[in-house]
Amino acid sequence: MRVSLSKAGALSGRQQQILDFIRDFFAKTDRPPTVRDILRGCDISSTSVVDYNLNILDKLGIIRRSPEVSRGIELVERRKRGIQIPVLGKIAAGDPIPVPGADTWNETPQDTIDLPDDLTGGREGVYALQVKGTSMIDAFIDDGDIVLMEPVKNINNGDMAAVWLKDEKEVTLKRVYREKQRIRLQPANTQMKPIYTKPGNVEIQGRVVGVIRRVT
Repeated sequence: MRVSLSKAGALSGRQQQILDFIRDFFAKTDRPPTVRDILRGCDISSTSVVDYNLNILDKLGIIRRSPEVSRGIELVERRKRGIQIPVLGKIAAGDPIPVPGADTWNETPQDTIDLPDDLTGGREGVYALQVKGTSMIDAFIDDGDIVLMEPVKNINNGDMAAVWLKDEKEVTLKRVYREKQRIRLQPANTQMKPIYTKPGNVEIQGRVVGVIRRVT
């Protein structure tokens, strides 16, 4: 989207050149340029000319600028939008937690969390579960952390997933490996042993796509 706004009704040629350069710089490096990056990239004679035009873009609300910071330029159009994620319950990262049925967590959220939408990678239906236990601690998932789950039934070998064990009527968070005649549910904790079960006993409830660490 090309922004063309100013008191006169359109950006000057220099302002549009600087804006285009900032966009391109973000696209290539995922960070803002410095004033000197803009000076060189736009072939401008002095930093004061860059400052003058950046201040205009700032006043127009096209960028946000912190002059005291070397890379203190923010493109307003790049600001992350928020998304609300439902927290549906708890999941065991340790011994599986017994639950009353195949619907392993409540459909009504226990809570919600607000996150930047880029954390979900554009996935639909992402939900959150609070971790109980330490079996995934070597994967940097500790007791009390929140895992973001993509509601899928099929996963790749080694993916971390919420697994429903049908016979036991229990759910657990583990890495899932398909082996000959069995499924291995592997903890990420050297003090804990894997769970082995038959393929027909396993139902994938979701795949981990992100972790929110508990701060103590």
